[in-house]
Amino acid sequence: MKKLVGQAKEAGTFLLAGKTPIYRIGFGAMRITGPNIWGEPKDKQEAHSVLRRVLDLGINFIDTADSYGPEVSENLLAEALHPYPSGLIIATKGGLLRPSSDSWIPLGRPEYLMQCVEMSLRRLRLECIDLYQLHAVDPLVPLEDSLGALKEMQRQGKIRYIGLSNVTVDEIQRARKVVEIVSIQNQYNLFNRRSEDVVSYCSQHQLAFIPWYPIASGQLAHSTGKLQELAKHKGMTTAQLSLAWLLQRNEVMVPIPGTANIQHLEENIAAASLNLTRDEINLLN
Repeated sequence: MKKLVGQAKEAGTFLLAGKTPIYRIGFGAMRITGPNIWGEPKDKQEAHSVLRRVLDLGINFIDTADSYGPEVSENLLAEALHPYPSGLIIATKGGLLRPSSDSWIPLGRPEYLMQCVEMSLRRLRLECIDLYQLHAVDPLVPLEDSLGALKEMQRQGKIRYIGLSNVTVDEIQRARKVVEIVSIQNQYNLFNRRSEDVVSYCSQHQLAFIPWYPIASGQLAHSTGKLQELAKHKGMTTAQLSLAWLLQRNEVMVPIPGTANIQHLEENIAAASLNLTRDEINLLN
């Protein structure tokens, strides 16, 4: 298969809050940590090289979270890329505890979230976080209270924009009564479309929809049947096919494929320039 090395700008642009441009394919910095998103990477220099290659490919939107590592992903970003180039938008998330490698526990208490923002600012070496996302709704804390804390941090100039992750349409509507929401990050890919109603809502209200797990962590790479046949016919990998489908699925879609491998990174970004016909999209749909 011919190797394609593209640039993120070929995916087109989305305007966060109608004014801040990001290219419609970004980088998810979850997998640059150790196995199971826990601890340091096996090769820290390689992780740094991947992050620097992200910038070489023109990516101007990087998504991370304080729970990735935990703390490791944010630290790696600062080590590799600070001082950050002009126009780079860094998004992070808070509100999930990681007491062990297999535990992700929502914690949305206002005082805790305010502390999370302060610590992310310190690790990322920022004075203001471009996009701060509530990582999950805590069933034990009213959503309005959690977002009230983030609104206060925004008022203090420590957050520019606020987003949500792992939410329903009802929760988005409740959130928007408290604070302006500019993005939603839910799981969504060819195999998992349970957030179709959320995608439609984001499209209607011009909120960025950031699908996590966009290539199903390699599940697509081992697919067979029509998916594999179409990828071979198009000269793509199945991962590239999935990303191209996402980009053409809706204009608010901003996939953030993550990897700890430069070759996979280049393959993912090459999907920005790959086009599918209407018949091919219908087949995948």
